[in-house]
Amino acid sequence: MKKLDELLLELGISKVRLAKYLGVSRQMLYNYLALSSLEEWPKEKALKLLSLLDIDNEEEINSLSITGDYIMRVETRLNEGVRDSSNREVLADLKGLNKKDQDILSDIINILKEKLLEDKTKKTQQTYIYLYHYLQSMETTEELCYILAYMSKSMGFTDPLKFDFDQSKQFIFESIMFSAMTLYHNGGSSKSKIAEVHKRFVQDIEQKNEEKLSRTQELNAAKVQALRELGYNSISEENAKEVLEKIAEIQSRKVWLNRVGVTLLFSIIFYEKLK
Repeated sequence: MKKLDELLLELGISKVRLAKYLGVSRQMLYNYLALSSLEEWPKEKALKLLSLLDIDNEEEINSLSITGDYIMRVETRLNEGVRDSSNREVLADLKGLNKKDQDILSDIINILKEKLLEDKTKKTQQTYIYLYHYLQSMETTEELCYILAYMSKSMGFTDPLKFDFDQSKQFIFESIMFSAMTLYHNGGSSKSKIAEVHKRFVQDIEQKNEEKLSRTQELNAAKVQALRELGYNSISEENAKEVLEKIAEIQSRKVWLNRVGVTLLFSIIFYEKLK
């Protein structure tokens, strides 16, 4: 079980998220991890963990190759499992919402359910997956709010001169969006130009994905190092603040070392020119 604990640490999987994924309390998870092997776990929970790690038995842990792609695949399965568990809790309990918020949420859920029941092509399901990604990203990408406002206005639900967000940015965005939609509907651009633009779009996404994977691996490495330096095996509620501060310290060290490296490189180049 020590190997399993080390694997979970290397993958960056917290005990809180794993407990949610397995559908057990944190204390129960700690009890499971204290056992000598997965064979002593409840069969359902052991199979679910093996499925998460994409292995058939506990022995395969020793031969696992922890690549960036493997980390991302495990993370995806973990997120889906945790989301399923969270969804059941959210839909069963609307406490804390006022009457208006409850009505809006109920209307949205009813529309989503109705469309899913009517759809036989699975297009609605895929559309809602995109919608889920959209909602996840709204907090960090303000333009997504502008898109919603633009569509509401263009379909006649909202006054076109009503600005609920940053008026200046929203005004510019809506003007550009209108021009783009007009061009799309009129088909005014050549196919070759459109193909070239889409190619740049794909390249931009691929670059962002590479950067995201690199940041994820770097953060996981910093977390493992922080836990090692502090003498902890995992992040808990009690040590979370200390571990996060240590991670920030480790990352700042790397920034400083990078700057020193660049300075040394320029010094060497300058020295070589003087010779």
